[in-house]
Parts: sequence; structure tokens; C-alpha cells
Amino acid sequence: MPTSANINEFLTLSEIHPVLDVRTPAEFEQGHIIGAISFPLFTNEERKIIGTLYKQKGKQVAVLKALEIVGPKLSDYVKEAIKLNKTETFLVHCWRGGMRSSSMAWFLETYGFKCITLKGGYKVFRRKVLDSFNEHKNIVLLGGKTGTGKTIILEELEKQGEQIIDLEKLAHHKGSSFGALGEEPQSSQEQFENELSFRLSKINKEKKCWVENESRKIGRNILPLGLWDQMQNAIVVTVNLPTETRIKYLVKEYGKFTKEELTDATNRISKRLGGVQTKQAIQAIEQGDNKTAFEICLQYYDKTYNYGAEQRTQEKIINYEFEELNAEEIAKELISRKDAKLAE
Repeated sequence: MPTSANINEFLTLSEIHPVLDVRTPAEFEQGHIIGAISFPLFTNEERKIIGTLYKQKGKQVAVLKALEIVGPKLSDYVKEAIKLNKTETFLVHCWRGGMRSSSMAWFLETYGFKCITLKGGYKVFRRKVLDSFNEHKNIVLLGGKTGTGKTIILEELEKQGEQIIDLEKLAHHKGSSFGALGEEPQSSQEQFENELSFRLSKINKEKKCWVENESRKIGRNILPLGLWDQMQNAIVVTVNLPTETRIKYLVKEYGKFTKEELTDATNRISKRLGGVQTKQAIQAIEQGDNKTAFEICLQYYDKTYNYGAEQRTQEKIINYEFEELNAEEIAKELISRKDAKLAE
């Protein structure tokens, strides 16, 4: 007989055994446990049919229809499980920890696998995810104007032994109107939260964790309120670079994209740039003069950054000046400088 585990036990076991998510493909796409495998008992359409029957004609009619649908597919479930088998044990869950997961677990155990279901299902996992954002972390924000190379500095901080959370990497977006260029499509808000919570769970809360000083919205993904509140109260270590250095970096970073892509991104901030400056920036792009285009766009982004910095408690901002964007050296300097505000 299948056994069950609470959410903490289930997640610990998931580091060893495969997790089978037996909800529909649509439910899985909306959000899932990190590392879980989509192993649907029903297709999206089949699930709708059964749900409608349950509401209109009752449980027994719905169950009979479910058996009619599932029966011919039982051998396929087992064959697929054989391909996925690693430890002779599968962790199985559905939405509430009800009939779908218990049925699949029973099918697989009938064949010979051991199965463990999740008490309360994915719903309990989501509650844990949302609660996790209220857990205190020793966050230090890495600040700097557009073009400072904060992402590559974060990567260097991690290489040199520091804890980081790369929000832009998790969101598949760099935050600005140019932020989607070269990135994978963004996941749902729910899955973004799942992945962020998973990353936070690996952080030692007794040690500082570097996070880029983002706005709350990164593309279409929004930072959870609990984490956002902690970020708003965190120390900000600001890397200041000359404007020319930043423009040089932006030209290198975004110059690889097509004129059409750069023009579309510029048009998205046209209301903030103003008609004249938008026209000038687009003309520069069309002429292959990305340097001038980014100089124009930086006027808006710098103004926005300065406004955000002014809203913070100035005593919590530490400014460091650098002439060149050498991520390795900047990271080394940030780690070695023992400012009292950063004392752990």
C-alpha cells in the first residue's frame, strides 16, 4: 500500500526519488515543484469532462467516466514509469493529495514500485512557498545604475564564495524595457515564486546574501511582498561607474540584437523618453549608432534610479567608486571592504 509524507518529508525525499506530478499538463505549466516530472493522469480536456460530470451528475458517474478513460492507459503509465525509474520508489502528488495521486500510486505499486504520496498535495506545497518569503534572510542589495554590470558582478561574488540570489536569472528578464532580449519566455508568476522559494531555501540565513537592487516588477513577474519588504529595509552597496563605461558595456551587451528588437524596446519607453528623444534614439539605432541611442535612453533610466535611491534611508546606502567594469576585481573589493554597516 502507498504511504504518505508531509511536505517537509516529501521535499527531503525528492532529493533522492523522482517526483511524479499527476495533475493535468495545464496545472503543471502553471506551477510545479522544482524537479517534478509531469505525469498526468488525465489530459486537460479529460479533467474538464470529469469535473463537469461530478458537478452535474455526482461522484459515482464521474468516477465511472474516470475509470473508462484511465483503463486503456494503465500499461502506458507503467511503461513510462519504468523509463523514469531510478530508485524503485516514486513520490506522487496531485492538487489536494486525493484520488488522482492515490490512484496513480496504487497502479504503480500494483506493478511493483514503492510509492509515497504528499499529504495535502500541491496545495500544501504552495502554502509553504508563500510562507517562505516571510522568513528572515540577511539580505544585502547590490545597487548601481543601468549599465553597471550588476549581473556579472553578482556572478563573480558567487564564484568568490558569497551567497547570491539572481532575481533576473530566475525571472528570465533583466528588468528594463530591453530586459526580455535574448531571454527565454518568462514563466508564470506561480512558477517564479516556486523557483525563488527553492533558491532561498538553500541560503544560510546566518550569512549575508547578495541580491540585485531591483524594482518589485521584473518583466511580468512580481517579487513576493515578504521578500520585497526585506529588500526595502536592507543595506544597499552601490557600485558607481563613469557614464562612458556604462554606455560601453550596454553597447557590448545589447548591440548584438537586431535594429528591430532595439527599436521595439525603445518604443516601449517612448512616453517616458518623450517624443523628440524617442525619435532621436530610433534614428541612431537605424544608423547603427547604438552608443548615441543608449546615451539617450540612459537619461530616463538614470533619472528613475536616482528617484528610487532618494526614497531610501541614506544611512543604509554605501557608495563605492570604480573607474572600470572589471567584475572580478569589483567583487573582490566588495568582499574585502569591511564596512561597519555590512558586519554580520
